[in-house]
Amino acid sequence: MTLDDIKLGQACRIVRVNLGGATGQRLMDMGFTPGAKVKVVRNAPLVDPVDLTLRGYHVSIRHQEAGGGLRLKNYEETIGR
Repeated sequence: MTLDDIKLGQACRIVRVNLGGATGQRLMDMGFTPGAKVKVVRNAPLVDPVDLTLRGYHVSIRHQEAGGGLRLKNYEETIGR
C-alpha cells in the first residue's frame, strides 16, 4: 500500500522507500525509513498536505512528494516481527 491508500487515523509501518534523488534523501533524513511507524492525523480539505505522526513528531508532506514512493503495511500486521 502507499500513502494514498491509508485512511485518517490508520497506523502503518514503512516497508520500503522507493524514492531517489533529493526528495528521497530528504524524506529519509526526516525519519521516513523502513520500520518506522507512521499514522495519518489529518488530511487537508483539498487532499494536500497530509499530516502524519512519525517517530514522535508531526510532519506534513504532499502526496506527490511521497505518494507512490513509500511502501507501507498495516501496523497490526507487523507487530511481533
